[in-house]
Amino acid sequence: MKILYAIQGTGNGHISRAREIIPLLQKYGELDILVSGTQADVKLSQPVKYQLHGFSFIFGKKGGVDHYKTWLNMNLFRFRKDMKTLPLKDYNLIVNDFEPVSAWACKLQGIESVSLSHQAAFKSKKVPRPKTLDWGKLILSRYAPTKYHIGFHFDRYDSFIHTPVIRAEIRNLESVNLGHYTVYLPAIDDKRLVKLFTQIPNVKWEVFSKHSKVAYQEGNVFVEPVNNEKFNKSLASCEGLFTGGGFEGPAEALYLKKKLLVAPMRFQFEQQCNAYALKQFGLPVIWGSTRNWLPIVKNWVENPQKHEFDFPDETAQIIDDMVKKYARI
Repeated sequence: MKILYAIQGTGNGHISRAREIIPLLQKYGELDILVSGTQADVKLSQPVKYQLHGFSFIFGKKGGVDHYKTWLNMNLFRFRKDMKTLPLKDYNLIVNDFEPVSAWACKLQGIESVSLSHQAAFKSKKVPRPKTLDWGKLILSRYAPTKYHIGFHFDRYDSFIHTPVIRAEIRNLESVNLGHYTVYLPAIDDKRLVKLFTQIPNVKWEVFSKHSKVAYQEGNVFVEPVNNEKFNKSLASCEGLFTGGGFEGPAEALYLKKKLLVAPMRFQFEQQCNAYALKQFGLPVIWGSTRNWLPIVKNWVENPQKHEFDFPDETAQIIDDMVKKYARI
């Protein structure tokens, strides 16, 4: 059997989940990997057969998407060319993690594919989401269309939705509390974060920055470039994680029983939905309309947080069920 696994390369969550799923897919046959996008800091250890430009949102430095750089990064001619030339008929199973080129190529060539992603969960009307009009709703539904859907979310909101894929390297960590706070806010410049966190001097802040290429310290704030191993170590030993409205990062913090505070990116509908779902569980959120973050962050640091999430390791069974149900033999 030949399998194509197409992965979105914007942000680190998709790649991190893929590192867990790839070895499982390889048990069922010959696996080719396709990655499109330009914003991930985490890398795969397996060879990538198709590295495509795709369509990526570019992180800004003020809490949202940089629309101008995103527009400059678009290459519709290349997208169309890649879409037409992918040899999709060679595969018995095409698995898509919110990757647009292969998804639209399948649609163009009349080939069925299955989405295996957090975004697939939004096919259910039962998934929490804010009642707002947002152009991001259209992007979320049209960005990477597939025929079948297997979703992941913080809760089992529907029959085809599973709890998050927690990487083995996270499950195998010993969770302790050394008192520091871990920060990953890729859409915010680290200088802005340093200015905020130095106003809460009684704790240590470990900031992983997408915008700094060197490590440095200012007072009680330690900043360094994104590094998967160092981040995992910091997360395992922190008191809490302050991060964006992504999915994998918050899920891993919840699995490790850490305090959690999220600030979803402005103009990013999926992150707004994730934050809205976490809010339903009583977890704190800093919305884009909030101008003064300091009181919220101080309150989060000074008070305990209780939550109970059960994220069992079901990934192997999910993959087995998917292959048996959707592979064309």
